[in-house]
Amino acid sequence: MQHKTNVLIHLNDKNFQSEIKKKKLVLVDFWAEWCNPCKIFSEVLEKVCYKYENIIFTKLNIEKYKNIAEQYNIRSIPTVLLFKNGEVIDKIIGSINLTQLENFLNKHLK
Repeated sequence: MQHKTNVLIHLNDKNFQSEIKKKKLVLVDFWAEWCNPCKIFSEVLEKVCYKYENIIFTKLNIEKYKNIAEQYNIRSIPTVLLFKNGEVIDKIIGSINLTQLENFLNKHLK
């Protein structure tokens, strides 16, 4: 399946493992509908995903998929995990702004 760079993929228990094991970097935003900082960060993520062809941007609702959130020890949201070949290579806990997110991503593209 070809990914468009401007699409945020909504993960679930059926596609989570296959998405994080992709050869590209995969960013997973762990969020919940009741979380205001998550909503703010989601807007940042939507602006950034257009700019990075080498990263797959995804979101996982922790309320719907608690088992996955527990598996990755998600205790606070928003939390971002960055995967490469199925392994977590970095993370961010809490909402960050556009510049901070771009710096985080650029660090891993070098």
